[in-house]
Amino acid sequence: MRYDTIIIGGGLSSLVSGIILQRSGRKCLMVSAGQNALHFSSGSFGILSRLPDGTPVERPLDEAVNLPDDHPYSKIGEAGLRALAGEIVPFFASCGVRLHGGVETNGWRLSPTGSMKPAALALDEVALFPSKDYKIGHRALIVNIEGFLDFNSEFIAKGLELRGTACRLETVSLPETEHLRKSPTEMRSVNIARAMDREDVRNRFLFSVRSLLRGEDVIVLPEVFGFADTSAIVKVSEAFSATVLFVGTVPPSVPGMRTQMVLKKAFEASGGMLLPGDVVLGGEISDGKVGSIRTANLGSINVEADDFILSTGSFFGKGIISGPGNVYEPVFGLDTVFETDRSKWYDKDFFARQEYLSFGVDTDRNFRAKKEGKVIENLYVTGSELSGANPLYEGSGAGIAILSAMQVADNILKGN
Repeated sequence: MRYDTIIIGGGLSSLVSGIILQRSGRKCLMVSAGQNALHFSSGSFGILSRLPDGTPVERPLDEAVNLPDDHPYSKIGEAGLRALAGEIVPFFASCGVRLHGGVETNGWRLSPTGSMKPAALALDEVALFPSKDYKIGHRALIVNIEGFLDFNSEFIAKGLELRGTACRLETVSLPETEHLRKSPTEMRSVNIARAMDREDVRNRFLFSVRSLLRGEDVIVLPEVFGFADTSAIVKVSEAFSATVLFVGTVPPSVPGMRTQMVLKKAFEASGGMLLPGDVVLGGEISDGKVGSIRTANLGSINVEADDFILSTGSFFGKGIISGPGNVYEPVFGLDTVFETDRSKWYDKDFFARQEYLSFGVDTDRNFRAKKEGKVIENLYVTGSELSGANPLYEGSGAGIAILSAMQVADNILKGN
């Protein structure tokens, strides 16, 4: 089998590059092992919220010029970064994912812990506020579903009360969710959302919430609506005169999984081929180029392509792996950038900058991978697998995933 481009990974970065390339006439194959970072997404996209030295960022594109030379954004360059960032909202809209906010200035979203987190863009149902100390409402009713432990109402209440909003906590019990409580693995956001996609179940829930209202101007609900599509979210929002806020839960994430499914449909609708639940075991490299790869499910059948994109993620996705004294990339044995002194890999302070999260694959300015110091001409790397950034600390994970994917797709189409 032969393709124009083979994409290894099935997360946000892989889907963005795959859709762009496929729509541009490239025949693409995507090999996806399964779970990815979108399953943990809160429904917002950060581009840059903090510099490596800890300086808060209000205008991400303006501050990106102050990043180190090896940062993925620096490799894209200021002009390229601004041009690509301007394409994010229309690109996602063309796939069926509506975003609001702006790439120029960070907004703030209410997190599952009740704190406010910066983000540039968010799904339509995820509210963005103009400042960290914004008072969301005068009185809030926070409603959870009986037995659902992945939504911490008390944390959210404390966060809102710090900003001047009086809160009242209530729970609603539904027969359709009660049976999920028999197993802790079943009482999760996705299973509840599947039940809430049924109009009769959702209407009973809305009736119960309406009966609990005591004049509150804000209703806070867990993100357990709209697994199949956003119609359920719209109906819940329109059911009350009060403002409805949907707040994230412990993963799996309903908005994240819905986003992945929508992007996957867009990739396949454009003609892309997907191999789900498969793992790339290795690849054949000759004369500075990758010729083919082999996967677990295809056995002895090698798959060839003109270009390859590696987007298997960081440690979470096993895109890079740590050994006793090194960090390595398992598919091609690519060069990685990491601190050789293992004692400096992490900080005992959980909330401090964790250095190991900046480890990743070494690439040239066009995001082409290196092996033994030499550039592999047709193997590109995107997303959190790249070295030079600390996405969690910087609040840049989604931005790096999307913008590096857009840049690599452009590089491939232009032959760079």
